Amino acid sequence: MLRKRNLVIESLRRFDLSRIVSTSSKPSLFCSTSVQPARLSWDASSQAILTKKLETSLKNHRVDDAWDVFKDYKRLYGFPDSSIMNRVVTVLSYSSDTAWLCKADDLTRLALKQNSGLINSDALTKLLLSLARAQMSESACNILRTMLEKGFVLTSDVLRLVVMHMVKTEVGACLASNYLVQLCHRFMELKRNSNDMKPPDTVLFNLVLCSCVRFGFSLKGQELIELMARVDVVADADSIVIMSFIYEMNGMRDELKKLKECIPSQLLCHYRHLYDNMLSTEFKFDDVCSAGRLVLDICKSKGLTTAQNLEKVMVLSVGSHHIKSGLKIQISPMVLQRDSSLGVDSEATFVSYADSKLGITNKTLAKLVYGYKRRGDLPELSKILLSVGGSRLCADVVDACVGIGWLEGAHDILDDMDSAGSPMDLATYRKVLSGYYKSKMVRNAEVLLRQMTKAGLITDPSDEVTVLPECETTELRELLVQEINAGEQTKVPSTLYELNSSLYYFCKAKMQVDAVTTYRKIQKMKLPATVQSFWILIDMYSSLGMHREMTVTWGDIKRNMASRDLEVTQDLLEKLVVNFLRGGYFERVMEVISCMKEKGMYNDLPMYKKEYLKVHKNLYRNLKAADAVTEAQAQRLEHVKAFRKLVGII
Repeated sequence: MLRKRNLVIESLRRFDLSRIVSTSSKPSLFCSTSVQPARLSWDASSQAILTKKLETSLKNHRVDDAWDVFKDYKRLYGFPDSSIMNRVVTVLSYSSDTAWLCKADDLTRLALKQNSGLINSDALTKLLLSLARAQMSESACNILRTMLEKGFVLTSDVLRLVVMHMVKTEVGACLASNYLVQLCHRFMELKRNSNDMKPPDTVLFNLVLCSCVRFGFSLKGQELIELMARVDVVADADSIVIMSFIYEMNGMRDELKKLKECIPSQLLCHYRHLYDNMLSTEFKFDDVCSAGRLVLDICKSKGLTTAQNLEKVMVLSVGSHHIKSGLKIQISPMVLQRDSSLGVDSEATFVSYADSKLGITNKTLAKLVYGYKRRGDLPELSKILLSVGGSRLCADVVDACVGIGWLEGAHDILDDMDSAGSPMDLATYRKVLSGYYKSKMVRNAEVLLRQMTKAGLITDPSDEVTVLPECETTELRELLVQEINAGEQTKVPSTLYELNSSLYYFCKAKMQVDAVTTYRKIQKMKLPATVQSFWILIDMYSSLGMHREMTVTWGDIKRNMASRDLEVTQDLLEKLVVNFLRGGYFERVMEVISCMKEKGMYNDLPMYKKEYLKVHKNLYRNLKAADAVTEAQAQRLEHVKAFRKLVGII
């Protein structure tokens, strides 16, 4: 009792002194009014005195005083009641100083661990918003998860605001995507019990999906798209474009084609990114013929001013429509959110937009020229050029071909245009002729001169030798050179994209034998499997609960990494960790976590902890090394202990 009395006296002394010198020794975090010290009766209990003092400090927003008194109170009596705790957390949350926010976060976790009802949802929400604004993503995500577990419902506006701040950083994007997965699974669990919980909304999905594109989490993005379908969230115009980025990153050409069928002509400008991603994917598949057909479709597209079926909701299959049990996603391609912004910092590479029309860029043109030239199908190229841009575009291509030495190819285009009834002008012929003479291809030059004479472009061939023009360096010419160089060092063979598409179909259909056969074919052909190949396979094994098979796949991943044929991503390794936890392969768990640390990747330890507690809560809790019968059991025990220590399970 004497010790408590002394602590109270010391606290009061600090309180009075701090009141006297506060204005001269340090600035206050908040504007405060001078309050005369109350006369305290020694008959009142020390607890009441500290409570009164704490309330006064909180009322006047004197954070330093409030914190000192709170520490004294907690040391003597434990946590104060709920109303005071909520005020403490709220006052600390109002600070812009990260040190106070850290204290508020630590205090909240400790208080909720001791008494889950000590802090209400309002105080947690205020702290959550402050942590998110301060880019303290880990702390913010912990609060989000705590509120979800307690059944506290955040409004859509608050949740969007929190996530919007979180996804500005790579770690925040990782945590936001994992939280959204957790939120969707909780919704599906409660939905089975006829709960009234609302699913995450479209804008929230767009924010997180967009961050997946920005930071390269394409595999996680694919998982979220499938979750959109599972929780019946309707994708809007922004969702569709963001999905197209994810499909392009994952080489999913069939999914992009399905999206294209839903595009309204009223929003061509908005959807130019989708066409851009479609073209990019066709080039990845090295399918120049499909790319050419798509270019013709793009250049024929024209925006309409009248809108029809604005509210129409369409349904698309996620994966092959031949799978009876496949997922279906609802989309509203005409719905744009107010003040919507994709947030994807990317200019369209292959598609342009002007005068309510879509067009193609020089980058697209360079890829088409290179592709058709490599296939020996220049007549088809000439048809596309004539249809898309007429003789002017053909002249640009001829000029570029001459500039890089493709003289015979340039001559072929001249012949094709003449056959099509759209002969080129004299200046273009002269550029090809100049190239022939400079390359000492005299016979070819003579043939061209006869053609020019026959076409009535010249009357005296001998005069042409003296008027040979110089080819200027153009953007198209430079891009064409880049394509030639890039073609010689392609990282991912186009065949692999085709095999990945087959692998994706078999895995989604749970046709395990066919999927493994396709994967073995990739290995037999000595093609370097991509992260998408491994993700698709692991996803199938996960859905079938085949965790042992994943250990074999992990072995393949390690071999590919060692040979530098594979650059693993965070979302791939994270998926392995979670599945190895479910299967109880703790040695593999620690291996993958160690690999992520070596590569500087973020480990979402709270998520790992939750997964462990869900499946192995009491595993080896009371066992010691001496209790192990075999060496394997002893090693397993050590790995479990190492994991529990890592995630903070005592």
